[in-house]
Amino acid sequence: MKSPIGHLIGGELVSCAHARLQDVYNPATGEVLGHVELAARSTVEAAIAAAQAAFPAWSGILPAKRARLLGRFMALLEARADEICALITLEHGKVLDDARGELHRGIENVEFATYMPELLKGEHSKNVGPKIDSWSEFQPLGVVAGITPFNFPAMVPLWMYPAAIACGNTFVLKPSERDPSAALYIAQLALEAGIPSGVLNVVNGDKEAVDTLLTDKRVQAVSFVGSTPIAEYIYATASAHGKRVQALGGAKNHAVVMPDADLENAVNALMGAAYGSCGERCMAISVAVAVGNEVGDALVERLGAALAKLKVGPGTVRGAEMGPLISKPHFEKVRGYVDAGVAEGAKLAVDGRGLNVPGHEGGYFLGGTLFDHVTPEMSIYRDEIFGPVLCVVRAHSLEEAMALIDAHEYGNGTCIFTRDGEAARYFTDNIRVGMVGVNVPLPVPVSYHSFGGWKRSLFGDLSAYGPDAVRFYTRRKTVSQRWPAGGVRETAQFAFPA
Repeated sequence: MKSPIGHLIGGELVSCAHARLQDVYNPATGEVLGHVELAARSTVEAAIAAAQAAFPAWSGILPAKRARLLGRFMALLEARADEICALITLEHGKVLDDARGELHRGIENVEFATYMPELLKGEHSKNVGPKIDSWSEFQPLGVVAGITPFNFPAMVPLWMYPAAIACGNTFVLKPSERDPSAALYIAQLALEAGIPSGVLNVVNGDKEAVDTLLTDKRVQAVSFVGSTPIAEYIYATASAHGKRVQALGGAKNHAVVMPDADLENAVNALMGAAYGSCGERCMAISVAVAVGNEVGDALVERLGAALAKLKVGPGTVRGAEMGPLISKPHFEKVRGYVDAGVAEGAKLAVDGRGLNVPGHEGGYFLGGTLFDHVTPEMSIYRDEIFGPVLCVVRAHSLEEAMALIDAHEYGNGTCIFTRDGEAARYFTDNIRVGMVGVNVPLPVPVSYHSFGGWKRSLFGDLSAYGPDAVRFYTRRKTVSQRWPAGGVRETAQFAFPA
């Protein structure tokens, strides 16, 4: 049996004797691929210490040199893309094309981080008072940490540490223990690119590792992406220990389909947005709000026909459009929601239960599922299912559709399908959601904008990556300077300076 997946601490792969181990599965077969070590507190503390030791030298390096090293890192990511995507698909299950898209979006964030010298310039004002100049600087925080989810094992870590280290911080990453290999391999590429030992550290683990990062006084800030209950815990715990926190939580993303929408395009968009990556995306569309029964009937009919053609299979098989769910417990959870939807009275238009993928009977495959006549009190409407389940809700007007969206506790993403500019403008201006698309089903911002929802989809004041990353990973220091003329003696001034 091959050695367990360990940690990257101070530039070295570290394995701990007598460590707790967790199985890592191939979700397409249900077979155990290997094991990952779950770090004890002492292991996480060693990673924090390595990051702390590396901080003085790294923060003193010229920003342009840090950017050049990240440029080399980006080139290695592009050169090793096939190996990275193979690891993602093997442990997560998503199809290879989806893995490539994930990695590409992560690389875009590395590219944004190479612009950091421009973004760290600060501001300068001369003569704000008599011979007094004032300027602001953006200084790194120190050791910062990231806790990332299973659904994007490459992209979400790349949302965090490239910007953080470009700003002069050092970083400890705790990736998901369900699919840890891609994150660890990518971190080794950072070392190969010349990023010094200790600047980027990776510890695999569970709650013990997380709690160590949240409570250790050497960690100055924590970034998190995951479910809302955990995001709330991360935010409350880390904040109570004096840390800056951004914690991105769950979602229930609605797509409004207007009577004038191009229905064929809307259906194609919804298929990808609802069933891509088996619905395991925080920006997945899980509710389609049909404005008018005529639109609802036509939408369900066309979605049903499209689902009959959906190609479900292992992510490595050419032509597969949707792979398995991440794990057996998650498979059972999602299937339980389908059972609950039926029991609560929703119409099961397409049933994905019982799907058989020949040769992969042990895999965690659930077919694309479609519910119609879903109502807000049902659990399949309220909860984030995080699986290939799309709910169709009927509304009589755009205002009613928007009221449904605004009433939900989550406010991550939403979109509208329409040909009416006035309706689109009204929707984008007034909907209470953080990321909005018009005829764009997954309005995920590009790397030079920031990603973040509203309401209980984001805890903290700053969103992920983009301009907000610079604000999150630095502190502003403002300096006022005056050099009195030689020989001039000044009297004490007791009034507040004006």
